[in-house]
Amino acid sequence: MHRRGERGLTLLEMMIVAGLIALMVGVTFPAINSGIDSLRLRSATDAIVSHLTSALNRTERRQMATEVAILRQENLLRFASADNGYRKELAMPDGVTITAVRPEIPGVDPAAPRVFLLHPGGVIPRIEVELTNRRGARRRVSVAPITGTAQIDRGQPW
Repeated sequence: MHRRGERGLTLLEMMIVAGLIALMVGVTFPAINSGIDSLRLRSATDAIVSHLTSALNRTERRQMATEVAILRQENLLRFASADNGYRKELAMPDGVTITAVRPEIPGVDPAAPRVFLLHPGGVIPRIEVELTNRRGARRRVSVAPITGTAQIDRGQPW
């Protein structure tokens, strides 16, 4: 019944190929998803460093107090200055959560909003924000009071 010049795929061959493709996708998807979660965590920490640096610079250059509010419940940071022209919000990307704000204040709920004031020529407060992604990877962004710079600390215990 088959002619000599006919070529094609049988249903069984197509099912085997589809099964192999599904197996390859199933094996690689978690690795790709993990990579995306890591990128989101890195992006969030970089954005916090950038915004904190901007607030610190604005405080000194404009000689105007700046407020940094860290809202764990809303998973965002707010920056505001005495002049109405400086209002910024930084929401954390999907899958990244603010898990801690340090230094903790005894007797105050750790989930309560924290507000830090940056004063021109004043002492820079110690600020630490811990972020965690869905896979449990952690990063900490801190502002060093001595140097006045925001930096990322990776995987160091507190």
